[in-house]
Amino acid sequence: MKKVEQLTADKTSLESYLKGQAWLLLNEKITAIEIPGAGNMNFVIRVKTRERSFIIKQSREFVEKYPQVAAPVERALREAEFYQLISKKESIKNKMPKLIGVDKKNHVLNLEDLGNGVDYTFLYQKNMHLDVAELEEIMTFVAKLHKTINTKTNKARLPNREMRKLNHEHIFIYPYLSDNGLHLDDILPGLQEVGLAFKEDMSLKHAVKKLGDRYLEDGKTLLHGDYYPGSWLKTEDGIKIIDPEFCFFGDVEFEIGVTLAHLKMANQPDALVEKALKIYKDLNAIDDLLCKQFMAIEILRRILGLAQLPLSFDLEERKALLNEAREILVTKGIS
Repeated sequence: MKKVEQLTADKTSLESYLKGQAWLLLNEKITAIEIPGAGNMNFVIRVKTRERSFIIKQSREFVEKYPQVAAPVERALREAEFYQLISKKESIKNKMPKLIGVDKKNHVLNLEDLGNGVDYTFLYQKNMHLDVAELEEIMTFVAKLHKTINTKTNKARLPNREMRKLNHEHIFIYPYLSDNGLHLDDILPGLQEVGLAFKEDMSLKHAVKKLGDRYLEDGKTLLHGDYYPGSWLKTEDGIKIIDPEFCFFGDVEFEIGVTLAHLKMANQPDALVEKALKIYKDLNAIDDLLCKQFMAIEILRRILGLAQLPLSFDLEERKALLNEAREILVTKGIS
């Protein structure tokens, strides 16, 4: 069995690899190699030639941003399966990059270059707001995805169990471990003590476990799996959606709960958060309470867990968000 080829930004070796895949013409030369954005999970580069540009993405046995964190090496192939599932759904496909090629052996995708767009993580900065037209685009896409590809309309399934296992650990387990190696005071002084109360809250941990078990169950609807501002790209051609490597058939409430959580953590007005849910509900059915419970889970894990965000909130504001999340999970209970 031939060893997996680890791609690098070295022009000579990359040209050789791309020609071996027939992704470059024999006389075509790379003129530039760029990093297209601050990705977390994978090795991602933009390849430019005189004729065109495209994106190369390779998944490895670890998280690119956190090499100490192991990750399923075949996750790029699950992303390719997502693109194949949506390939005949024009209104969904047109909002995502085209899949040009797949190298299954080396876990590499060749994707359309969407240009010099910026993702929506700028929303976490102070006084940055999403306008209603952008919100409509973001929520309409995900509602169409859910309504179009599910167990009623599609025979194919996409369990993506290994990625779900990784996500489950970081969402439902790691933030609540008393000694997980993450010192929250390094993120914000005082956060370690605040977090301790949540780690010792048995009622909360019981509620979290129930939702974690539900997350691991196979559901009825194809989800993007990581639908938050880092997966929304502002381009010259409008908003595009990227990075569906956490995709699986699950509960729509998980997907939308995550989205609402990020709107709240980006300090968007409450009216806009409610508007997001309304736009979705006008197009697709959802269980409001379960959605809010998954929203609470995402707030807790992002403030107390490893996958930190560049939040503009101070300690008291984070504490208020955590308490609000706890109330949703413990006081209102699990349905």
